[in-house]
Amino acid sequence: MLNFDFYNPTNIIFGKGQVAQLSNLVPKGARILITYGGNSAKSSGTLKEVQDALKDYEVMLFGGIEPNPRFETLIKAVEVIKNNNLDFILAVGGGSVIDGTKFIAAAYYADGDPWGIVASFGQSVRKALPYGAILTLPATGSEMNNGGVITRASDNTKLPMMNRLLYPRFSILDPTKSYTLPTKQLANGVVDAYVHVIEQYLTYPVNAHVQDRFSEGILQTLIEIGPAVINNPKDYELQANLMWCATMALNGLIGAGVPHDWATHMLGHEITALHGLDHAQTLAIVLPSMLQHRKKRKRDKLLQYARRVWNINHEDEEKTIDEAIEKTRNFFTSLGVKTSLSEYQLGPEIIEPILTQLEEHHMTKLGEHNDVTPDVCRKILQLSM
Repeated sequence: MLNFDFYNPTNIIFGKGQVAQLSNLVPKGARILITYGGNSAKSSGTLKEVQDALKDYEVMLFGGIEPNPRFETLIKAVEVIKNNNLDFILAVGGGSVIDGTKFIAAAYYADGDPWGIVASFGQSVRKALPYGAILTLPATGSEMNNGGVITRASDNTKLPMMNRLLYPRFSILDPTKSYTLPTKQLANGVVDAYVHVIEQYLTYPVNAHVQDRFSEGILQTLIEIGPAVINNPKDYELQANLMWCATMALNGLIGAGVPHDWATHMLGHEITALHGLDHAQTLAIVLPSMLQHRKKRKRDKLLQYARRVWNINHEDEEKTIDEAIEKTRNFFTSLGVKTSLSEYQLGPEIIEPILTQLEEHHMTKLGEHNDVTPDVCRKILQLSM
């Protein structure tokens, strides 16, 4: 097992009706900006429920945070906070709203161009406003981690940021808030959580038995409940297990003491930035090809993944690996998520601009061995057609 420093201060309040706990969680006298995305927060009644729970506080609203939160939108929220002397933020939404809120919290104190927060991958953050979250879409794990991904629309840049100052003070996880989600969003959430686990698990062995078993348990749970929750979105137990899977997939626990990959994510970010595909859609496209192309480097963990997660154990190890990769692809397909670029009417002409973006964003040595170069990415994208 590798050396590690695990830290996670986020207070999780899980279960039905927990929004009522807000007045016990938000500091007394706080002046609050509630951030949210589209109309679903209003139409579902969640926003009103939140406002009712905060009836004794001064509250302002800021909506319109996009599915890939845009720098240009988030800066407007920073101005609202400054102009109205607000001092606490409450994110109501999924990962994009929470990611965007992390940026807002940091940008409030930014010296110079706030984009520097993202350009430095979050390392320039020295102080941030306190914030909490109410999760409405299980997927990214942003409700219990210190990272986020921000898009600048002006130059099609989508980059991750991370800083210990960006953990939520608390997050309320009420599985009933996911009952009315569209099937597409639920499917995306399952894929997102699944690939988060893979990025931390499917690298190379370091004898981290606890982390491996935790990861395999999350993967098997997602395989078991993924199609079921899509077909039965108002089943509380299914939603509860999906929500907790997504949170545990990226709260730092399974990633402590093990090597990480994240090449699939970085390549997927560029596809989203240039072509507007959902984040999870890009992961479902890239991951099977990523595993296929890099199966020699990932051989030991691919065999472990095949045997422990998919119960595949042919005498022919190559056949075992190939079948595990194919089962992974088929799992995404069973959720209704496409797994090739051509299914989105994207052809080989998109490859070189994506590689150019990777180079401009200094994403030229990706993966757990730093050997996923733009040339390797070209081959992976070709396999993804």
